[in-house]
Amino acid sequence: MTSNSTYAAAGVDTAAGDLAVELMKESVARTHGPNVLGGVGGFAGMFDLSFAKDYDRPLLATSTDGVGTKIAIAQALDRHDTIGQDLVAMVVDDIVVVGATPLFMTDYIACGRVVPERIATIVTGIANACAATGTALVGGETAEHPGLMGPDDYDVAGAAVGVVEADRMLGADRVADGDAVIAIASSGVHSNGFSLVRHILDQRGIGYADSAPDLGTSWGEALLEPTRLYTGPLVELLADERVGAAVHALSHVTGGGIAANLARVLPRGAWVELERSTWSPQPVFRVLSDLAGDPLEAAEGTWNLGIGFFAVVAADAAADVVAELGRLGLPSWQAGTVSTAARDLAVFEQGAKGVDGGAVRLVGGYAA
Repeated sequence: MTSNSTYAAAGVDTAAGDLAVELMKESVARTHGPNVLGGVGGFAGMFDLSFAKDYDRPLLATSTDGVGTKIAIAQALDRHDTIGQDLVAMVVDDIVVVGATPLFMTDYIACGRVVPERIATIVTGIANACAATGTALVGGETAEHPGLMGPDDYDVAGAAVGVVEADRMLGADRVADGDAVIAIASSGVHSNGFSLVRHILDQRGIGYADSAPDLGTSWGEALLEPTRLYTGPLVELLADERVGAAVHALSHVTGGGIAANLARVLPRGAWVELERSTWSPQPVFRVLSDLAGDPLEAAEGTWNLGIGFFAVVAADAAADVVAELGRLGLPSWQAGTVSTAARDLAVFEQGAKGVDGGAVRLVGGYAA
């Protein structure tokens, strides 16, 4: 075999891939409990599901996602320690929406060139976030794609599985007239709408390393603020017999913005008016909107504007849920009320992503 016919000659460095695995091994292993079999490096991750025999009717929940173009900012700044948390949040926080407890996750990283330290940093971030959400990181893949991706380009994706008792599953069928809509604060832009963020900064000639005086940091640092992890506190909330039963539905505010994601978990015919006056979007949203020359309202279908999650709960338990969420580290407030009264819904956002759900619109002005 000539040197021109080796994998290395084609631009794939298998030794670098092996080194990356060695560098990440310890952080991945820390996510493994007694239900994980086989450790790191197998062809398939193995998870012992024997405990599910104690469920009356266990339902598996699964989700898959990526981080999107936020990765371009990490690449531009050569800072890769936050992207892993973004990935876990986008995947695992979707699973808890149905009331499921996450069990395990796998990840996939495609890159133009394996830089072991960079790959290990990304995976360490994934592993740390998995540990924070009680999720075992049981496997993954790093694929080198020379010629298809630039040497320093990469993308990440992941998938996770959780379990929920059938009669504890959350959803629109539990939501009732008069339920309180609790908004749970975001940590910033999270991992959606970054194509718009990047477009705005590019139009203004602003670089990610440039100072953002109104934000007290550089633009890149402000935008790389990792997505808040909701799963751990929400799983604990749902397990609390005192307040958990009062939670009827949850919604993760991701692509599509505020109204559309809440509408997905409301029953058909139900509607909510969200009062903007109940919260003040973080400075990063205000500064970006000012740079774009648009009001905050124009970005409601793109960014979370300060709300990362919703909980739809029984009205008489709203105060208790808000208090418990605060104790668990999630600032929250009541932003609206579910109604099933007859209403012209022509000006409401109705359903999203194939879900024929309820209707939502935002009203009033934002708090200063």
